[in-house]
Amino acid sequence: MSTPNQLDATAVATETRAGRLSVREVAQSVLERIELRDPAVRAWSHLDPEAVLASADGLDGRETRGLLHGVPVGVKDVINTRDMPTEHHTARYVGSVPGVDAACIDTLRSAGALLVGKTVTTEFAATNTGGPTRNPHDPERTPGGSSSGSGAAVADLQVAVALGTQTGGSTIRPASFTGVYALKPTWNSISREGLKMYSATCDTLGLYARSGRDLALLADVFHLDEPDRPLPTSLAGLRVGLCRTPAWDLAEPATREALATAAGVLRDGGAEVAELELPEIFEELPTVHRRILRREGRSAFLNEHLASPDLPAFFHEMVLGTDTVDSIGWPTGTPDVADFRAAYRVADRCRALYDDVASPFDVVLTPSAPGEAPIGIGNTGSSVFNSLWTLLQVPVVNVPGLVGPAGMPIGVSIVGRRYQDRLAVACAGLLGAAVAARTDDVAPSLPAMAAFR
Repeated sequence: MSTPNQLDATAVATETRAGRLSVREVAQSVLERIELRDPAVRAWSHLDPEAVLASADGLDGRETRGLLHGVPVGVKDVINTRDMPTEHHTARYVGSVPGVDAACIDTLRSAGALLVGKTVTTEFAATNTGGPTRNPHDPERTPGGSSSGSGAAVADLQVAVALGTQTGGSTIRPASFTGVYALKPTWNSISREGLKMYSATCDTLGLYARSGRDLALLADVFHLDEPDRPLPTSLAGLRVGLCRTPAWDLAEPATREALATAAGVLRDGGAEVAELELPEIFEELPTVHRRILRREGRSAFLNEHLASPDLPAFFHEMVLGTDTVDSIGWPTGTPDVADFRAAYRVADRCRALYDDVASPFDVVLTPSAPGEAPIGIGNTGSSVFNSLWTLLQVPVVNVPGLVGPAGMPIGVSIVGRRYQDRLAVACAGLLGAAVAARTDDVAPSLPAMAAFR
């Protein structure tokens, strides 16, 4: 019999709303799991068990019960919470309690969610340098970043849902590496008020869950746009574009096989899968993405640069306009303002073009990451298969269930057109169920890891 921490969000909410399970029982089960596993996984930057139990008791006393009543949620530590520190994984904000909730936290509390704690991020969610979090499937490997703690906590059965953010690939990549579902919704379809800003053009709240139906539930909670037609209930008849993207040469054999397997599962289910080759101008998007982040990061981190001389050089260089090849990928020097204007023009043109080239398809199938989670936690992996979709501002769902040669999870992405989040979620859930039905391709079970230093 499943313990409460093993239930997905839909099951928890169903049981607590019906009175068959108390929120305190959910909280106790989650805290027991965290106590057992935290020495190994290290997903939490802030956790107060007594406060969690008090919140659970308060929810048990409610007469009105929302869509997420009692669902345990982890919150990435760049998202403001009125009663917990928001530290951004940086020295300046240690112990800082904002005293007010971000808009997304207001929404979750209104839906009856149980906020468990704050999850580990990289510094300001802006660097590829990892924190202490380990991949629950293999402690020698990264869980991805910058939403490392959120992805790992959901994968390790410590919470049912978690919040992340994505500016490049910080929601989808950790989901691929840890083997969970994740949604990077259409840009600005969920308010970013109360989240640390990096790029106004790209920053997007991300959602982690352990099932496709949980993402659909979260779409209800956040009032994502209603579909303009009935959502599919089977793979049969779906029109799917297979897009390898201009970064395909960087795909490892594991990703190539995963994409081929997913395409085969879709075809076996009756979907029509056809190649989608993006126009040549899309090859410029990785450079365009870096330039836009560079420009917008200058204003986002100016105050941190002035107030925190001990910050890593990355942040000072961003503000001052001098680059290092290692952190940015540009040669030394400050690009001309005309280059920034040109970057925005290319991004705008590609968004309009994508609406056209993707219009023959219901959704698009594409890689989530170059391969399995890399060994080592210092570098959180590459966003090369994510950044163009982030810049295009379209919804992306990671679909788990496949494994690579090392036995590690490897995901594929379902991409929709802007404001077709619910269609992307529905198709991802159908694909995930079909993948799970293939006994030779199921994701590995979590190992019984011993605590380690």
